[in-house]
Amino acid sequence: MDTIFAQATAVGRAGVSIVRVSGPLAHDICAKMTGSLPKPRSSALRMVKDHEGDFIDQALILSFVGPDSFTGEDVVELHLHGSIAIVRRVLEVLGDFSGSRLAEPGEFTRRALENGRLDLVQVEGLADLIEAETEAQRKQALRVLSGALGSKIEEWRRSLIRAAALLEATIDFADEDVPVDVSDEVHELLHSVDAALTLEIDGTTAAERIRSGFEVAIIGSPNVGKSTLLNRLAGREAAITSSIAGTTRDVIEVRMDLGGLPVTLLDTAGIRESSDEIETLGIELALRRAAGADLRVFLLDEGDVTPFTPNPDDVVVRSKADLTGDCYPAISGKSGAGVDQLLSAIEKSLEKLASGAGLATHERHARAMSTSRESLQTALQLLKNGPDQYDIVSAELRIGIHALEVLVGRIDAENLLDEIFASFCLGK
Repeated sequence: MDTIFAQATAVGRAGVSIVRVSGPLAHDICAKMTGSLPKPRSSALRMVKDHEGDFIDQALILSFVGPDSFTGEDVVELHLHGSIAIVRRVLEVLGDFSGSRLAEPGEFTRRALENGRLDLVQVEGLADLIEAETEAQRKQALRVLSGALGSKIEEWRRSLIRAAALLEATIDFADEDVPVDVSDEVHELLHSVDAALTLEIDGTTAAERIRSGFEVAIIGSPNVGKSTLLNRLAGREAAITSSIAGTTRDVIEVRMDLGGLPVTLLDTAGIRESSDEIETLGIELALRRAAGADLRVFLLDEGDVTPFTPNPDDVVVRSKADLTGDCYPAISGKSGAGVDQLLSAIEKSLEKLASGAGLATHERHARAMSTSRESLQTALQLLKNGPDQYDIVSAELRIGIHALEVLVGRIDAENLLDEIFASFCLGK
């Protein structure tokens, strides 16, 4: 396998830039550039030189011996001064060594997967951690990266293998006097895994929302103050405000961090009967986006009614508190009156939605677990028919086990790997 290298920190001028080298020649190559390497899992200052012995930089060098490294291979990290010229020169020198090459995007992490340092779910957790913008996203990604979901999946897999083994042993000794009835133990194993899978699948939607962001739609009639409220919440002029009704025709989106949760606020067209074709399209879009949002804020003027029935977690407030002088649930995007209470209400509703989040954070996870659960439920039904159908039950269990193995990247994952690692940056 080639020895690979890449800049592991962001490209550009910085205080420190890190170049990572991994593979069978990592130690030899870096020793030639630095004179000697520190002991494994320790660091030391070294002079980094090129092939002619010319001084490039003084760097902090860390060395790791496989399999006790991120990639599972021999690894060296060069912590250089963050000069663009220094990093460029070090990469040029590394590329001149036979057997070394620049890493592809995500290749360090891919080698960690191939060498058993991470499973596929942990790889996705690492990608989510890199992309995390809010505290909730960071915590969720770390839970996945820690291997919590992978450990659950391995526990389910062992239980299903145990159940299949019990059934197959009964089939193998069908002609002999085997006094043990395995059906009770098999039923208990399958029922336990089925319940755990159901719980985890149910939490996927909330977990995926934490990863990708909740949508909160502001709904109301024209000129009720939706765009003004959006601008107040965003802290900038994100939407055009005007006294002319029907100014907003499209859905305006603003991304923000609300109580540690990623939220996209939607400013929608005012809901009313209109003969204007473009405005009518905007109203139809507003209703669709509002229906699909995780939470709706209904902003009502005096005498207004909600355009459709709010859900229990939706927030209903009155507008223009700066003119009426009313207290919350009256608010004003213009003066800010009641806005803090509105934000608290939104946070409370979103926290309630997020509280059901499981460890599975991607639609792929939900699909694989659903496939496994369907096989389990079929197996549980067939188990009632007795030993004559144990072979079919065992086959269903193999399908369920296969789905879990695909989930963690044990088998049949090559195309999936290419797609996942394409999203990684160079040097990770």
